[in-house]
Parts: sequence; C-alpha cells; structure tokens
Amino acid sequence: MTKIGIILGSTRPNRRGPQIARWVLDSASRRGDAEFDLIDLRDHPLPHLDEPMPPMFGPSEHAHTRAWAERIAPFDGFVIVTPEYNGGAPGVLKNALDHLFAQWSNKAVGFVSYGAGGGARAVVQLRTVCSTLGMAAVGYQVAISVLTDFENNTTFTPRDHHAAALGTTLDQVLAWSTALAPLRAGADTTLVNS
Repeated sequence: MTKIGIILGSTRPNRRGPQIARWVLDSASRRGDAEFDLIDLRDHPLPHLDEPMPPMFGPSEHAHTRAWAERIAPFDGFVIVTPEYNGGAPGVLKNALDHLFAQWSNKAVGFVSYGAGGGARAVVQLRTVCSTLGMAAVGYQVAISVLTDFENNTTFTPRDHHAAALGTTLDQVLAWSTALAPLRAGADTTLVNS
C-alpha cells in the first residue's frame, strides 16, 4: 500500500501546526487508500546542516542524518504542513529538507499551509526547494488563515472548503505517488545517505 508521510514543519512553542497536522492525519486515515503517518520535526532534532559532503554525494557522516534518512526513505509521498514565517517557510523545515536528497527524489508532495495570508508564500518557496530535490509538487493545496480559521484564536475549526481542498490535495498526492513508483523502484534511497 502507498505510504504517505505528513510532515509537521514547525517546532516552535505554542505552535498551531499540531492541530492542523492531526486534522490532516485523521481526514487522510479515513480514506483507506493509503497508509498515513505523522512526522513531527520536534521528534527529529537536526542541527544546522553539518554534513561535510552535500547529501546528493553522501554518504552521511553523522548518525542524526542517517536516522532522518531512515525515517523518510520508506514513504512514497508527503504532505507538508507548514506555517509561514516572515514571508517564507520555517528554517527548521528547510534544514530538514536540506539534510537529504535521494530520500525525497521521485516522490510526490502536497502542502497544507497556514498563516495570516494562508501561508501561500511559504508554499511558493517550498515548491522550488522540493522541485530541486526531485519531488513532484502537486498543484492543489490547502491554505488556512490564522486570523479567521481558529475559534477564539486558539482552536482550529476546519470548514467545508478546507475539507474539499484537502481531499483534492490527497487525491493528487496519491495519484502522483503511484505514477512515480516505477522511477523509485530502480533507485536506492539508502545508498546515498547511509
């Protein structure tokens, strides 16, 4: 069965991301057409990129990078849940992406973003980064406003249009993950960062 990782891309205190990521996971898990797993970057603390060799040339020298590679390698695609900080994606998320290369390649990625403007500018940046890593970023995305989509400014309250957007995003991630499977079949995602 297709395996999709849902990456929670914020680690800051009092973050709103866990509510959104849990909603994505719960919604996705009800589909029954893939396995979904939540990957919280708080559970994978990585220093600023400290590998002496670029990830595409590996092998990784540090155990923390090898552990991260082992966590990411089994997935066929991803949904990244990201806030927008100062017009871009969080540094911790970019750093996590930068630590690997082969483990991202030929995998689909979709985005669920949040921020005052729905997190759109963070996704623009992430599309470029993910494309450079060889990922296929799907066209649809979910944009959540921290100004209007949180009850009492604290509790995420998904609306019908969020559910519809998430459904389409997941459809696209699964379709592209399946379409890219032949390219992944010949690749060794453990070799480069082992």
